[in-house]
Amino acid sequence: MDERVIGRSGQRASVVGLGTWQLGADWGDVDDKEALAVLETAAEAGVTFFDTADVYGDGRSEETIAAFLSGRPDLHVLVATKMGRRVEQIPQNYVLDNFRAWNDRSRRNLGVDRIDLVQLHCPPTPVYSSDEVFDALDTLVEEERVAAYGVSVETCAEALTAIARPNVASVQIILNPFRMKPLREVLPAAREAGVGIIARVPLASGLLTGKYTKDTVFAANDHRTYNRHGEAFDQGETFSGVDFATGVEAAAEFAALTPEGWTPAQTALRWIVEQPGVTTVIPGARSPEQARANAAAAKLPPLPEETVTAIRDLYERRIKDQVEGRW
Repeated sequence: MDERVIGRSGQRASVVGLGTWQLGADWGDVDDKEALAVLETAAEAGVTFFDTADVYGDGRSEETIAAFLSGRPDLHVLVATKMGRRVEQIPQNYVLDNFRAWNDRSRRNLGVDRIDLVQLHCPPTPVYSSDEVFDALDTLVEEERVAAYGVSVETCAEALTAIARPNVASVQIILNPFRMKPLREVLPAAREAGVGIIARVPLASGLLTGKYTKDTVFAANDHRTYNRHGEAFDQGETFSGVDFATGVEAAAEFAALTPEGWTPAQTALRWIVEQPGVTTVIPGARSPEQARANAAAAKLPPLPEETVTAIRDLYERRIKDQVEGRW
């Protein structure tokens, strides 16, 4: 699979990576055997970038990745984790002592001395404007605890603030055919500054697979049940912030635009990969079949121009007014 450089870090990632939130928690139950099978299948398909976080299953996702990689010393996979969501979300908690403690825990979970890429995990907005925070992140690099650092953001404004920081290697942001605002300013700014873009929530929590109806019921421990209105964390993380009923209808229209022989999910992933400035896209997968199909999007031909135009029209008509004012 093709790889791209993650901004200033010089590290490389497959254009389709693997998000592993679902291997930890919040997407219904995924047992250990199935989780390892997902990682195995993704790696066999050419995926060289795994994204995780210390809060996914309170460390389970990190530990699962470590278990998988421990028996494969010759396998090259860049592992990015995130930190900061295991404490009260106030700026005062984003200090060097906490960073070291969180980093120690993630390094133990991952079984490594140095983490490839660590990202602040959607911290409070004032954190992005704090010199002390980024001085502390620089210290983690100097102490060889991490090779590089980036941020995961909720809003375009947060992304632009982070991109202006001289040592930020990457910005992880929600980008998909139902969340196009980053195309206008964030991606151009990242390209100019040499910052990598990691596109997350690429399938709008599964909406863009076209598999759901208004009557679909998700498990009680699935965030698509308990966070539809932002009850547990930012609403934008669930269905990209789109009202479920609207999202189902728009997803049906999106599915109808799928080129022959493709799946709607592959169409969404291909659309993201083709956006100038995107380094990697990180769909999740709960089964080996999903992981294999997602990875295959990297080798599909470019989307037809008429399909790209129709996707933009769908967003403008059905989605834009719901999301652009908030994120």
